[in-house]
Amino acid sequence: MDTAPDGAITVYTAQKFVTMNPSLPTATAVAVRDGRILEVGTLETLRPWLEMYPHTIDDTLADKIVLPGFIDPHMHPLLGAMLLNTVWITPEPWDLPWGQVTPTHGRAAYLARLQELFAADQSNSPLFSTWGYHAFWHGEVTRQDLDAISATRPIYISHRSFHEGIFNTAALNLLQLTAAQFQDNPQADFAKGHFVEEAFIRLVLPKASAYILPPAAFDSAMHKTLQMLQAGGITTVSDMSTGSTDWKLETAILAGAFERDACPVRVRCTPDVFALSAALGSPEQAIAFIAGLPAQNTRHISTGRAVKLFADGAFFSQRMQMSWPAYMDGHKGEWLTAPEQFAALARLCWNAGHEIHVHTNGDLGLDLVLDTLEQLWNEKPRINHRFTIEHFGCSTPEQCRRIADLGALVSANVFYLYDMGAQYAATGLGYERASQMARVGTLARLGVTTTYHSDFPMAPQQPLVWVWGAVNRFNLDGAVMAPEERVTIDQALRAITVDAAYVLHMEDEIGSIRAGKWADFTVLEQDPYAVPVAQVKDIKVWGTVFEGQIFPVVRQNQEKPS
Repeated sequence: MDTAPDGAITVYTAQKFVTMNPSLPTATAVAVRDGRILEVGTLETLRPWLEMYPHTIDDTLADKIVLPGFIDPHMHPLLGAMLLNTVWITPEPWDLPWGQVTPTHGRAAYLARLQELFAADQSNSPLFSTWGYHAFWHGEVTRQDLDAISATRPIYISHRSFHEGIFNTAALNLLQLTAAQFQDNPQADFAKGHFVEEAFIRLVLPKASAYILPPAAFDSAMHKTLQMLQAGGITTVSDMSTGSTDWKLETAILAGAFERDACPVRVRCTPDVFALSAALGSPEQAIAFIAGLPAQNTRHISTGRAVKLFADGAFFSQRMQMSWPAYMDGHKGEWLTAPEQFAALARLCWNAGHEIHVHTNGDLGLDLVLDTLEQLWNEKPRINHRFTIEHFGCSTPEQCRRIADLGALVSANVFYLYDMGAQYAATGLGYERASQMARVGTLARLGVTTTYHSDFPMAPQQPLVWVWGAVNRFNLDGAVMAPEERVTIDQALRAITVDAAYVLHMEDEIGSIRAGKWADFTVLEQDPYAVPVAQVKDIKVWGTVFEGQIFPVVRQNQEKPS
């Protein structure tokens, strides 16, 4: 039988604790012992504990608004670290803990900025790498353009989606890539040095990654990742594709960065079944390997029952699979996993009792995913299966109803609308479908448990920016798109706390402020329920509390990636 904990009690007071517990929605005092919440209420209601045990009252947060620790249920810590080790040239502004990145628009401006940063680069890296390119803002850039900048030093451009890469001739030679290797590959244009989706992710990136993020840069790049997480008020993340390149290396890097007493963030790993199947020899061996992972859990890094699968292509590249009328210019999307193979992998995971998270962006891709879920449920019904749609770019109202009927969950990237809504309305999808991307209002009306995520660097690691996007639905031009798909501030805040915890199957540990859970809090300077919704993203994060320890945000004037 569990007994009352015997460590010292610390009572934190605040102007307001927003608990996300409907039975006790607000409080002004929280007692913490051994990193866990002992009781929530007021100093008066906590009196029985305080009269019985020695305690300290900590008023550090007395004038703050405190919420449950924010959760990013879908990011890639190593990918973030890798791209933070590159030069940034982006179509949108970025506010990073060490400075600002200003937007660049137009082909000439992009190439000029690239030339400028290339000339100024003082690193000794054999591969000059930049992230943020997008043809909609920067025009077509090819191998020949990069050769004109340098015929001798290798150059790599990472697409905004990270699902595409462009290389100059020197880079192709460095990576020992030849035309013959990609002769019949429709996802590669070797003459232009351009590789997309699986041709890039599975064939090119493994060779390039050691140059983009060399071992000597691991510590500094992961430190930047941790800075961003803490500055955004995030206390828990899910690495939503662990093992996509090398399980042992990836988890060793994660351990080096996160497995420290003073680290204010925990990581939930979600294994990439497709990649592990290739690495271990078969899907069956991958499932057997994954089954043993929870026994290796530590304080900061853990694995549960969740696994990751992929359906269709990247949203930012317009590689997602779309139903009729598809794309305005007639181009086709891509499958990251062939439909037959996807169904087979999903069946194996389902029958093994795993909670399946599926990357899918287009409505045709979503059809495949929902058809597969329905078939699996008919074959072997499962209650509380936690099958989760990841990203949720384009959908129909009928698909949302089907998600609800099948008991699925959604982890949405609501930043899609802000970043791409106006562009996709003009080029690719037309206004109707573009305006209704990230259809979270419909999900809320249907009662579908929904969370929001960054998929960093697809969106900033600033949960209040995701909340702002969901409650306002502004695009990059400042116009509101499909206001009927807006949600309330309470629904959006639940999406980054208690509902995010549920999607990760960690709701007994984190996500709300109640007795028994970890004392993880996000500390704000203003009340998001009290400010105008258009200003929610501007609320300052004062700091976080992780397992009862206070971590104020330290904003350093470090050199920005660009």
